[in-house]
Amino acid sequence: MIEKRRTFAIISHPDAGKTTLTEKLLLYSGAIQLAGSVKGKKTDKHAVSDWMEIEKQRGISVTSSVMQFEYNGCCINIIDTPGHQDFSEDTYRTLMAADSAVMVIDASKGVENQTKKLFKVCLLRDIPIFTFINKMDREAKSPYDLLEDIEDVLGIKTCPINWPIGCGKEFKGVYDRKKNEILAFTANNGQREVDTDELKIDDPDLDKKIGDDLAHTLRDDIELLDGAGDELNLDDVRHGRLTPVFFGSALTNFGVEPFLNEFINMTTPPLPRKTVDGEVDPFDDRFSAFVFKIQANMNKAHRDRIAFMRICSGKYEKAMEVYHVQGNKKMRLSQPQQLMAQDREVIDEAYAGDIIGVFDPGIFSIGDTVCSPNAKFKFEGIPTFAPEHFNKVRLKDTMKRKQFVKGITQIAQEGAIQIFRELDSGMEEVIVGVVGVLQFDVLEYRLKNEYGVDIIMEGLPYDRIRWIENEDLDPKTLDLASDTKRIEDLKGNHLLLFTSDWSISWATEHNKELILAEFGR
Repeated sequence: MIEKRRTFAIISHPDAGKTTLTEKLLLYSGAIQLAGSVKGKKTDKHAVSDWMEIEKQRGISVTSSVMQFEYNGCCINIIDTPGHQDFSEDTYRTLMAADSAVMVIDASKGVENQTKKLFKVCLLRDIPIFTFINKMDREAKSPYDLLEDIEDVLGIKTCPINWPIGCGKEFKGVYDRKKNEILAFTANNGQREVDTDELKIDDPDLDKKIGDDLAHTLRDDIELLDGAGDELNLDDVRHGRLTPVFFGSALTNFGVEPFLNEFINMTTPPLPRKTVDGEVDPFDDRFSAFVFKIQANMNKAHRDRIAFMRICSGKYEKAMEVYHVQGNKKMRLSQPQQLMAQDREVIDEAYAGDIIGVFDPGIFSIGDTVCSPNAKFKFEGIPTFAPEHFNKVRLKDTMKRKQFVKGITQIAQEGAIQIFRELDSGMEEVIVGVVGVLQFDVLEYRLKNEYGVDIIMEGLPYDRIRWIENEDLDPKTLDLASDTKRIEDLKGNHLLLFTSDWSISWATEHNKELILAEFGR
């Protein structure tokens, strides 16, 4: 069962078409019958993977969603990450649960800013990256420029698996380099089966089918690629040194199915995972998993919290007893579910590589390990990424203090926001730090809609934060520039907020013993 598992995350810059590609993969698996384009505001058909109200209003993915489906005898777990630049904290962490990543690039824009950040996290994890260059049905950069862009900006070699024939209105299909044949497509408004003609490169009908100019260009391109391009080396792919590249259009279904087939052939089953004491093999009989995401209130009718776990080894069975390492106690996982966005089904078994959501009464934190009681190993912690934007947040109605503290604490436990307070102050007024500003809107929206709390928010001038590593140092004794703020998080760790690199230098130069860190653990 485990060798049939494939678990991957889809990453991209906003608007590259990632959610649309996810939808089409689900369409091919038969998991859904009709795909909803994310931007389709005229109809009320929203993408299956977008479930929060604010996502439907804005046509973006705000939270990572997890989907499982069967395809060609394989069981595939897709983690659809938020593409919006304001959600990178959740996205970074989600990559910790994947065995490979599919990078979606907009053919008219090439590699964009957000893609660079996510790519760095993939490199950190040494995981394979597959590239799908999307939107070939619109005007696009030359395929050579796109490959050069990936190689120059991301520093990874490329190997095109197929090659586009034209772009925009002239997009006629792709050439499959392995089979030496052309897949010529006819658009059909994105429904499942696309009319495909398969033609050999020397077929006399080719020039008539795609036009003399495109046929001539294609033959030149093939000669050049075969002579000068990087060979496909699966070992280089597995270690993130080379990315296989596919061209297509998720919206019109060009090239999605060939991509899915090749992807399954090239990716590996679940990989071993690092623990504090060494690696755990996915085929180890002992069950183990770690929490990489917590999501509250997925179901409006029930105030629930779901802890998403990536299973790393063994098999989960219904009602089995597990050991929660950080809580130091045995427990049974309650209502384990697999999800298709907000549709859930309770499951009796799951294997290494699968992602399950379990009911969380408030005991789990991100990075926690659960395992068989006889195993007792602990996975490496997931880093906390430094927020870049800070707001002061306080209650409008002080009578609702209890709901405010509960709401803001729960949303912080999910990892979308980080909460700080000034030294020796209570929770009536807090400082909220986020990786991207849209998260402030989500906080305000969720506090009002899920907890009935109205808040007042004020922007703060800080954009740099550092953790104080010295445990026995009293931050009040530090000699700091006037624009530096001393704060603490909810666990009592001391931090400093800065407005400039100059202030950071001042702090380290005037306090020789001070040790600052950019990441929290």
